[in-house]
Parts: sequence; C-alpha cells; structure tokens
Amino acid sequence: MRTLYFDCFAGASGDMILGAMVAAGVNANALREQLSLLNVEGFKIDFETVDRSGLSATYARVETIHEHKHRHLSDIQRIIESSGVSQAAKELALRIFTRLAEAEARVHNEPVEKVHFHEVGALDAIVDVVGAAICFDLLKIEKFISSPLHVGSGMIEMAHGRFPVPPPAVTELLRGVPFYSGEIKGELLTPTGAAIITTVCQEYGPIPRIKTDRTGYGAGTRQYENFPNVLRVLVGETEVDQAASERLWMIETNLDDASPQIVGHVMDRAFEAGALDCYFTPVQMKKNRPGVLLSVLCGPAEKEAMMNLLFTETTTLGIRSYEVERRALRREVIQVETQYGPIFVKVAYLNGRVVNEMPEFEHCLKAANEANVPLKVVEEAARVALAKIRD
Repeated sequence: MRTLYFDCFAGASGDMILGAMVAAGVNANALREQLSLLNVEGFKIDFETVDRSGLSATYARVETIHEHKHRHLSDIQRIIESSGVSQAAKELALRIFTRLAEAEARVHNEPVEKVHFHEVGALDAIVDVVGAAICFDLLKIEKFISSPLHVGSGMIEMAHGRFPVPPPAVTELLRGVPFYSGEIKGELLTPTGAAIITTVCQEYGPIPRIKTDRTGYGAGTRQYENFPNVLRVLVGETEVDQAASERLWMIETNLDDASPQIVGHVMDRAFEAGALDCYFTPVQMKKNRPGVLLSVLCGPAEKEAMMNLLFTETTTLGIRSYEVERRALRREVIQVETQYGPIFVKVAYLNGRVVNEMPEFEHCLKAANEANVPLKVVEEAARVALAKIRD
C-alpha cells in the first residue's frame, strides 16, 4: 500500500508540506500547472533548496498579491469546486477546509457557515491546501501516518490578540491527536499544517514497517540554532495485510446506583454513536456495594460524544479516560451461498495469509431457525462454501 509518513519533529505548515512533497519527487512544474487551474489570480509559487541546520531542504515560496477580503467557507468551496484540478484533489481540499471551519466555529461559538477565515482564508493558504491535495494525488498516496505533532511553545500574536501556543484553532484541530510542546519557542504547527495532517491521517505513532523509495525535507521559514526546522516525509510501501496499530480511547465509569435497564440502554446508545466496544465488569465498590464498571472503547473523534453520553444517560458524576493502543488485523466480509441461503463470513488476514474466518452469527442463526437445523450445521456449510470459492 502506497504510504506517506509525516515526521513532525519540527511541526508542520502548509509551505513545509509542499516543499517536502516536491523534495520527495512531485514534479514542481506539474504542481504549478495544476494550481494554475484554480480560478484565482495573483499568486506565484517557487521552490528553492535551502540549508536548515546542515540539512538540505526544499522551501516553497508562495507569493500573493495583498488582499483585504476575509473569505467564508462557501467562498472557498466555490473557488475549489469551479477549478480544473482533479476530483480527488478537490474533494480532499474541501474536507480540509471544512475541518478548519468546524474548528473555527467551535472557537468562536458560531455556525460553520458564518465563520470567516482570517489567515487561513487568504490566497496563500488556499494554494497550500489545494497544492497539498494535488501532491498527494500525483503520488497516489493511499495511506497517511504521522508522528506525534510538535507544536512549539510560548506566545504568539494573532488577529484577536496574544495567545499561547498552540493557538485556539490548532488546539481544536488536535482533538484526539497526540502532540507535545518542547523547548523551541514559537508556533511550529500552523492551522493549515494541522488541518492538512489531521484530515488525512488516521494513525499516529512511530515510523511503521515501510519500504521507502522517496524521502523529502520541507523547510520552514524560521531558522534555529542546532535545530533543523524541517518537515520530513517518507514515502514507500507498507504491507496491506500487516496488523495495524491505532490509538483509541477507553472511557470508564463505576456505577452502583443505576438499574440494569439503564446500563443496557447505554450500551445500545454507545454502539449507535460509534463505539468500537462496550462491556460491563462486576465490581465491589465502597460501603460494600456491588456495582458495575462500564467501559467504552472508541476512536478519538467519538471521545467527547461518549463522555457526554455517559454523563447524560447514567448517574455517574465522574468519568475516567485514557489512551490505549490497539493492533487490528485487516478484515473483509465475504458473502457465500449455502443450501441454507446467503451467509456473510468475516475473514481476517495477517501478512497476506488468512488467520481467522468466522461466519456471521446473526445470519447463521436466522438461517438455522428457518431451516430447522442446528446452528453449527449452518456455520460449517458457510465455511465449506468459502473454501470452494478459494479453490
């Protein structure tokens, strides 16, 4: 699988991403040609090789005319949708700007459609976002992974005043994403950089097992002593069927005064809201009260919704949450035809080899009841049918 890894030890910005992608093999002229299909004028993009603490890196210099306008999401959508760039690049660029708008809306407590962008709505930000989407499409990247994001430290000046690093919009974009602050002063992770990376990446962690064929270093504008202000990207092939590690959240609370009906209802609601798992564990609580430990496993995007669900649907006054790592096999669901009707079988792979196959219980149960045969007979028929397909 064609994979791109963002090594964000110096944070990331839109121009760093563009520079890294060109350094990793994107043809600069092809990128300029695609960007010329935007229905806007007044920008120019050049690439130059620079030195950042002894590292040779590519700096993307985006020059634009001075603008006084503040665009809304709808303005940017019209620009992108009416452009001549590829459909894949259009869709990704729109997802990135929508994510930015949602973050700004939460910061300012206003509807998404009323948010007006400041710096990230400027022409250079549009070039950065659309340019990044074009680069990913040109290299046919299928999977994106990032290291934890370095945000910098200190205070920065913004349109509304002086704010701590990371600034409010970046903080919103980093919900559920691992990041850290170091001794380097300044804003290392910009809103545009954060939006691009958090939109495309579903996994964060160390460099995966990857066979690289391209490496690129994109330079940031500022120079630091003994610190290379660059974004490194690694491009190569990862095994499609290797077990993938992912960062998830475990949400837990102890209950000793909730009825079984309520607890069962919460499980149903949790799965409806996107929980990956939900289970109960009997516990002995204070004052010798028997209780239940309610545990919900979910992705970063569902964390807040799960916590709100537990607060509103149970009697709890406090919730614990902690990040966990899960390693999951690639799986697919295959429909097989049996004498008892169609049955779905879930098949799991590791390194290209089938390591587990399980007929879907509900389908087998329904077929067994209708045919008046034992459940295990239907399950075995499904496995036999699957074996015939492979032969």
